[in-house]
Amino acid sequence: MIYVTTETVGGKDIESSIGTVRGSTVRARNIGRDIFAGLKNIVGGEISEYTKLLADAREQAIKRMLEDAESLGADAVVNVRFTTSQVMQGAAEMLAYGTAVKFK
Repeated sequence: MIYVTTETVGGKDIESSIGTVRGSTVRARNIGRDIFAGLKNIVGGEISEYTKLLADAREQAIKRMLEDAESLGADAVVNVRFTTSQVMQGAAEMLAYGTAVKFK
């Protein structure tokens, strides 16, 4: 399924908007990552463990958003956006959302 951050899909005419679709996941840190992150915080640099954690969370949220769109019979999702929020100490939600559409 096509998903884009723009309002349109190049070469396609949107016939109708089906509605908002979303996918989310909540991920928590673990003690091993936290210890390494604490050391990185002292010396500086990218905390690759958290980068991977967030990348995995984004992919899971996208997958769930696309599954939501497929369940509605959509051809694509436009205006895709991401947001995060802390749900508790050490855990955050990654949310992907957009507008499900049908093509002509």
